[in-house]
Amino acid sequence: MKPVFCSLLLSLIISLPALAQEWVVRSPDARLAVHLHLDDGKLSYSVFLDEEMMLAKSPLGLTASTHPLSEKLHFVLKHDRAIDEQYSETRFKKSHIRYQANELVCRWENSEKQAFETIFQVSNNDVAFRYFVPQQGEQANIVVQQEHSGFHFPARTTTFLTPQSPPMVGWKKTKPSYEEDYTVDAPLGAPSQYGVGFTFPALFKIEDKGWVLLSETGVDGNYCGSKLSEPTSGGLYSIAFPEQGENNGLGAVQPAFALPGFTPWRTLTVGKTLQPILETTITQDVVGAKYKPSMDYAFGRSTWSWLEWQDESINLEDQKKFVNLSAAMGYEYTLVDNWWDTKIGRDKIAELAAYAEKKRVGLLLWYNSNGYWNDAPQGPKNKMNQSIQRKEEMAWMKELGIKGIKVDFFGGDKQETMQLYEAILSDANDHGLGVIFHGCTLPRGWERMYPNFISSEAVLASENLIFTQRANDMEAFNATLHPFIRNSVAAMDFGPVLLNKRHNRTNSDGTIRKTSEAFQIATAVVFQSAIQNFGITPNNLTDASKGAIEFMKSVPTTWDETLFLDGYPGKYVVLARRKGSQWYIAGINAEPNPKTVELSLPMISNRKLLIYSDDASGGTMVSSGELGEDQRYRMVIPTNGGVLLVGE
Repeated sequence: MKPVFCSLLLSLIISLPALAQEWVVRSPDARLAVHLHLDDGKLSYSVFLDEEMMLAKSPLGLTASTHPLSEKLHFVLKHDRAIDEQYSETRFKKSHIRYQANELVCRWENSEKQAFETIFQVSNNDVAFRYFVPQQGEQANIVVQQEHSGFHFPARTTTFLTPQSPPMVGWKKTKPSYEEDYTVDAPLGAPSQYGVGFTFPALFKIEDKGWVLLSETGVDGNYCGSKLSEPTSGGLYSIAFPEQGENNGLGAVQPAFALPGFTPWRTLTVGKTLQPILETTITQDVVGAKYKPSMDYAFGRSTWSWLEWQDESINLEDQKKFVNLSAAMGYEYTLVDNWWDTKIGRDKIAELAAYAEKKRVGLLLWYNSNGYWNDAPQGPKNKMNQSIQRKEEMAWMKELGIKGIKVDFFGGDKQETMQLYEAILSDANDHGLGVIFHGCTLPRGWERMYPNFISSEAVLASENLIFTQRANDMEAFNATLHPFIRNSVAAMDFGPVLLNKRHNRTNSDGTIRKTSEAFQIATAVVFQSAIQNFGITPNNLTDASKGAIEFMKSVPTTWDETLFLDGYPGKYVVLARRKGSQWYIAGINAEPNPKTVELSLPMISNRKLLIYSDDASGGTMVSSGELGEDQRYRMVIPTNGGVLLVGE
């Protein structure tokens, strides 16, 4: 009987599923925890904040034709370390950042002994993870067919998402360009508008437990830009690659990289309140510079004729008017937009650059990125998409003293497009040029990765206020979303502060601005970009409120500190930014009734305050005041209005 019993016992053991295994890494304050799970050869993770589940078991792993790294896995080894690093970054929401996190690196092997590693870093309110694939044997590359990384949210989560656009649609086939509408407080699992997933970043509200902001960072020419897939009915969103039709159907959807190599970081910011969501720096914390700056790049304020005056303003005389406007405002730059190559010409651009230099104003020039991926007709064309022509053009700009470029109309998120972004940035750095991208993807850690990167649009930006009345009707709603979502993870070239009441050259016709003047100047603080292309025009020097103009003469565009004070996405936001010793507190309101917010402001106690608020006609009223001994301030923000406090 003994041999029979042993045989039955062995059969029973073999038929049982493998025992589940678990590893845990916690934040330095021990409140945020990531649990790694290995169940029956499949890897997953979950996230807890103060023991409350913020993310249920979510899949991990990669699949390549040569590397099936998502099943039949077993644990090999792990190592961990504490991270305590400091760095400076002038183009993000804080200038001096200390990054403290705990890291857990686990190595796994599949049944064929092929290995990979998961790398998790957990700071006090952030999780970042990526994969490392070593070289084993002769094979020195990998093509990733699928990244299984997922995000499985608890039931009754609501979402704040914007859909990914299908490729080769929209104006002159220029989409996707991250310019779709947001849907807020939508039910978990609701499909996207177009059926091709959602763009990063993506915000989720976990009942009354807190918030999670998803994004990615560290994306360069070695990978594609990713998005969130269509969700399952159970609330699982997964990493998805670009659509085949992007870049006019040319180029691979699946990213490839040399071995050994890393994937980009996936990031989760987790908080009980919205404070960590607005204040996070995780997209910069885990990346590093890819090259050294060729010069000390300067940032600041810019005027921009095209926004209100449109194509008709692209002539030498009008551009001189905007150079003069920049000089009168004390601004550093003027942006010359599309068609300048034919409507002004290169010789007169040289004349304009010399004129601007005498006024101590730098020129920024617009370019079309496109080669074969869209039909946008604006020039200059075919200068940025090919290496030889690009370097020749940049050498010409350097000779003229041009300070930067704005490159528009990209073709999608495929790896070859990421390589084009990187090539433009690298070549521009060789010629001392800063770079703004428009009609483009989300920048993913690019402030710290590329020292001459300035900003990207990747949002339904201010030009739409000129194009449609609906954009004006929705302006306050959209503006109160951006600090929590799009502008939380990267600089945003929105083009704020339009002081015309009517959006046309004469301020007498066109779409109607629905927000107040104080709202407009508040967005100079609410929105963050190292160069702000403001929408003010020469007539505003006389037809806008004096207080608004005086504020716009002094507002900074780079910040030393950013603090969340109050708000809710799509309703209202109040935040504080510090430049040197001076604090700027800005509030805007999209709710149908005035919003009263009780603020604790110890950072500006014992200081005189300048208060910018709405007057009865929608203009800007300036008053002075100071905080009481309790360091509190009651801010009342009108509907579609704004309030600004400046601590002197």
